[in-house]
Amino acid sequence: MSPATATSSTFLRRLILFLLPLINLSVFARAASTGTWKTLLTNIGISAMHMQLLHNDRVVIFDRTDIGKSNISLPDGKCRHDERDKALKIDCTAHSVEYNVAKNVVRPLMVLTDVLCSSGAVSPDGKLMQTGGFNDGDHVVRIYKTCDDNSCDWQEIDGGLAKRRWYATNHILPDGREIIIGGRQQFNYEFFPKTSQGEGAIHFPFLKETNDPGIENNLYPFVFLNHDGNLFIFANNRAILFDYKASRVVRNYPEIPGGDPRSYPSTGSAVVLPILDGYAAGIEVLVCGGAPRGSFVKAKEGEFVDALDNCGRIEVNAKNPQWKMEQMPFRRTMGDMILLPNGDVLIINGASKGTAGWELGRDPVLNPVIYKPNNPTGSRFQVQTVSSTPRMYHSTAILLRDGRVLVGGSNPHYLYRFAEVNYPTDLSLQSFSPPYLSPEYADLRPIIIAPPPPYYLKTGYSEILNLQFTITPQKLNTKSLTVALYAPPFNTHAFSMNQRLLVMNPLGVMQIGKLKHEMQVKTPGSRIYAPSGFYILYVVHEGIPSEGMWIQLM
Repeated sequence: MSPATATSSTFLRRLILFLLPLINLSVFARAASTGTWKTLLTNIGISAMHMQLLHNDRVVIFDRTDIGKSNISLPDGKCRHDERDKALKIDCTAHSVEYNVAKNVVRPLMVLTDVLCSSGAVSPDGKLMQTGGFNDGDHVVRIYKTCDDNSCDWQEIDGGLAKRRWYATNHILPDGREIIIGGRQQFNYEFFPKTSQGEGAIHFPFLKETNDPGIENNLYPFVFLNHDGNLFIFANNRAILFDYKASRVVRNYPEIPGGDPRSYPSTGSAVVLPILDGYAAGIEVLVCGGAPRGSFVKAKEGEFVDALDNCGRIEVNAKNPQWKMEQMPFRRTMGDMILLPNGDVLIINGASKGTAGWELGRDPVLNPVIYKPNNPTGSRFQVQTVSSTPRMYHSTAILLRDGRVLVGGSNPHYLYRFAEVNYPTDLSLQSFSPPYLSPEYADLRPIIIAPPPPYYLKTGYSEILNLQFTITPQKLNTKSLTVALYAPPFNTHAFSMNQRLLVMNPLGVMQIGKLKHEMQVKTPGSRIYAPSGFYILYVVHEGIPSEGMWIQLM
């Protein structure tokens, strides 16, 4: 990119970032809505340690197999026989379920090997490709192909991985494969599916360099695909830009101010901020929370140190990238960061003292916070409605197609414990509805009416989509219309892998009826901006998103 082009791109981005809060301020000045909570199910049978939304609005949820019996039986008298299991050699209970969002019910699924603290991503054809775990599951690849008739279940590939993957991170690449990075005492990475028999792992010194002996603080590294095709990888307290094809560090970034670790077990969280269509200058990453250095060792000794209360934000391709620090309303470790359709970031779950690990967290943070990245510094955080349910270690949260956030999990104990402990094992599912779902914004909310269903629309790159939507008469502000494409992530251990939100401006908007409008939008032009796969498309008006529709970008 020439200096003139880079300068022009930077100016355009700053202009858009300046204008967006002016659009949203008129909406949120209406009322001080701070979101609402609802209990969906009090007992799904397992604690939701891992979650992934799939393209038929089913959520795959799983915990681990080495804890003894769960609270939900396998169907049809099935039992799992595993001589290597550390708790039960014969187990007739399920440790994974599928949640049907529309019907608000779960059905049991059967995993054969231990999925504790594993990772995953959805392939371009919509299959959940889950990798690794503990004990007999650490070299296993598991595939889940969703269905509508409740006949589908997990399939396992024993020995599908070259190395043990436990606390690793996965990311979908432009070629459709997954890269699997790190894991406990694994200073390397590999790919799946393999391109040749015997394809192994590739040494990755950065993970050795960021490993704190006896503590690690570099597990579940934060990984994001940059616009040049390289990976931004953050582990412990610093980051690199990495050419995974050549196994070469392209760029080193400054250590995050303060030098405290943000990766597991500390554990902070991170997102890549919304990506503006046509913006080629690179991504911007936000890292929030964590625990001061030494907190893990102190927690194991019974001293629970205050968690960190700040976030760091960095422009990956800036000429002289520097972390810009901001203070959060609450200290937080083990929090989840969820991109919302209107470009805001929800920070939810977690504790204010201690770290991740069995019995190592204290003082739950019950208030979610919304971070508005386009607001002026100092006015970006908005405290949301308090929850009555602690979500500590092994909690999860994901965005649903209707704009709600599904929240579950919390089991800070080695086994399931429901009494005589500070934070009992939680088997419930809740939803958090962000302020944009408040009834007071109904007149601003678009409703997509075309293309009509099926479940999803198939489309290609650089194609024109014609979208029809309705909105209350005289309420449409065409200057505030955008289209958002959201890649649903694999969520576990305070990190949402593959999470990505692309924001596109309409090419034109026209009224075709009293309530009905049509607009055109151009799909992304590159698999680097948007790797092939399933996305949720939202029409966003004045900061209020429609219910989403599924599209498959091919």
